Amino acid sequence: MVTEVHRSEIALGTRFEFGKNWEKFLRSLDESRILEAERSIKHMLQTEDLKGIRFLDIGSGSGLFSLAARRSGATVHSFDYDLRAVACTEELKRRYFPGDSSWTIERGDILDTPYISQLGKYDVVYSWGVLHHTGNMWEALQNVIPLVAEKGILFISIYNDQGFLSQFWKSVKKRYNRSSKPLRALILLWAGLLLQTGAAVVRVLQGQNPLPFKFWSEKKKARGMSVWHDLVDWVGGYPFEVAKPEEIFDFYRRNGFILVKLKTCGGGLGCNEFVFCREAEKIT
Repeated sequence: MVTEVHRSEIALGTRFEFGKNWEKFLRSLDESRILEAERSIKHMLQTEDLKGIRFLDIGSGSGLFSLAARRSGATVHSFDYDLRAVACTEELKRRYFPGDSSWTIERGDILDTPYISQLGKYDVVYSWGVLHHTGNMWEALQNVIPLVAEKGILFISIYNDQGFLSQFWKSVKKRYNRSSKPLRALILLWAGLLLQTGAAVVRVLQGQNPLPFKFWSEKKKARGMSVWHDLVDWVGGYPFEVAKPEEIFDFYRRNGFILVKLKTCGGGLGCNEFVFCREAEKIT
């Protein structure tokens, strides 16, 4: 039934095939990307390792960050709505941790309350660039709360609200998912040129080299990701919702969380990253 619903969403153009994109990304995955993913998690969580930590990866996607957490010593549970993404995560477990009982993987939906209620609590709940693609971001943001253990950490990233520009990109995403394959290729080409041209202009104004190669290299170093697959994810990523940093901060402050680390995208296109600690009393 779940598979049929997912297939119907894709056929209607109301959901992007995230898992299909991640399958292609795994072909380029190497040790350097894995090390960068490990580094990025440790940096944001301000720790040298995750030994003894119970780690929940909501929307595991390619499985890269579940793998990074497991290699850093955590006991990991991964789930994703997209069955092809689940298969990607299982493939990485097969490659690097075959038969490992400390890494479990399954299909799950953060909007499925009965499913969420049986997951238990975790020391680190991680969901990077996922909750804004569920179709009900604020419900998803609420549903992660009971999964965070007392004094546990919540690490999420949410697309930045750019007002009119966010609405513009939402319309592009709708068109992309409802288009034929040839038209999708043209939309990707157009969007890539638009984004790279805008970025080049900004670099010129800042007195930097306008060519994108240094940026592409830094993109890989940032989280072990891929410029091309991130572009496909950006253009196709639908459902699509956004929030201002202060909206996310206020929401979790009211629910008993303290912000311990914040990394914004400078008011531009992309995700703001939040690390919260569940220590405060809930504000009524």
